Amino acid sequence: MSETPESLYDRIGGAETVSRLIDAFYARVLNDPELRPFFENTSVERLTEMQKEFFSAALDGPVHHSDLDLAHVHHGRGIERSHFTRFVNHLIGVLEEADVISKRDAMEVVHRISTFVDEITGRAGTSGDWTACEYAGARPIRRRTVISRRHVLRRGCE
Repeated sequence: MSETPESLYDRIGGAETVSRLIDAFYARVLNDPELRPFFENTSVERLTEMQKEFFSAALDGPVHHSDLDLAHVHHGRGIERSHFTRFVNHLIGVLEEADVISKRDAMEVVHRISTFVDEITGRAGTSGDWTACEYAGARPIRRRTVISRRHVLRRGCE
């Protein structure tokens, strides 16, 4: 019998590490003058709880809340790719400071979060986003990204 490989969520330290990372991450994001305006009328407590849920699901950890549609949550906020890049750069900084996470796992975290750029910037389903799939001769998955108890994180190629 083969053992089930440990999830990325478990490899980085589970809920405790995700919680610490998100707290440190939002300390940076909320102090960024270009990103802070996106959160002016947002409950930081609710935001961090939702982000912990998102990271948990994206890293193959447990999910406790029902459907969270990323495109819907971010719709109309005016988030551009440049904002998303700043956001990810803060994540990279936090991960680099986390002494319990290997560089390989840190880059895997960044990769998994970055796959949601189109939902967050409002470009989900636009043409040109799937050229890597099409180039490889694979069929792109064109479903909305919904995080739920079922771990529906369908991105990429089939």
